[in-house]
Amino acid sequence: MIWTTEPWPALEPGRPVTILKRHPDGREATRYPGVVMVSDALAPWVTVKAAWVRDVIELDGLRFVPGDTLHEFFSPEHPFNVFTVLSPEGSIRGWYANVTRPAQLDTTTDPWTLIWPDLYLDLIGLPDGTHTIRDEDELAEADLLSTDPVLHGAILAAGTELVARFSRRDVPFHER
Repeated sequence: MIWTTEPWPALEPGRPVTILKRHPDGREATRYPGVVMVSDALAPWVTVKAAWVRDVIELDGLRFVPGDTLHEFFSPEHPFNVFTVLSPEGSIRGWYANVTRPAQLDTTTDPWTLIWPDLYLDLIGLPDGTHTIRDEDELAEADLLSTDPVLHGAILAAGTELVARFSRRDVPFHER
């Protein structure tokens, strides 16, 4: 495995954090506020509650609507994160998962910043058990198979692990 990991200090429930997504090349993609929440996902997973405030979007059957709540699962060890998308009424719309490098925590900022570098592949899971892998075209266009075959293989392995965890509803796809 080529991922590097560092342990995080305790992220207690109620702590506000900034979530920062980076493009594969390191540029900032987006940042938004969240709050660490109580979760039954054991360490190394940290669960952050965030609100969907952008426009309505639909991706392969998963709708994101203003007012939705996201339970976002991050890990300093795993090469992916998972967002459970809940309607304003609390029903699960589905899951959006990203292949990433393990998340990092910057404790020099106020509030602390949870950073996750995106690595092309995504999984959309629906409550009926169907799933879709997205952005395989972006991975191919990045030409990592030629330029960094080890990273390319790690991305594919992380995507395979996401599918397996989703199929079994293992953490972090465990919420019902």
